[in-house]
Amino acid sequence: MKTIEVVAAIITNNSSILVTKRKDGTFKNLWEFPGGKIETNESKEEALIREIKEELNLIISVDDLLMTIEHTYPDFHLTMHTFWCKIITGTMQLNDHNESKWVKPEELRTLEWVPADVQIIETLLSYY
Repeated sequence: MKTIEVVAAIITNNSSILVTKRKDGTFKNLWEFPGGKIETNESKEEALIREIKEELNLIISVDDLLMTIEHTYPDFHLTMHTFWCKIITGTMQLNDHNESKWVKPEELRTLEWVPADVQIIETLLSYY
């Protein structure tokens, strides 16, 4: 089974977290933490900075690793590294998503999530 390694950003602003909704693919209209695939010869942090710039037109700082999760889908295995991040500059532009919003931690459980991202929520909530 193919393994895909990705990074995801937990972008915070005060006590809110940025979440995005997928506009295409198998998980269309499900919420996720933004991010994407790590390219060859790219660090996790470099990949996350690049992906957020491509997807949201934002420049971020990548802080500490929150967690790494493993999730098996029917046709591939996913390893996802999630990092705490902050916006440095930029005006948000949705290039790969059809919606974004800032949510309070207690609102996270009310959204319909991409399956792998569900594992992140409980750990994330332990910080609030």
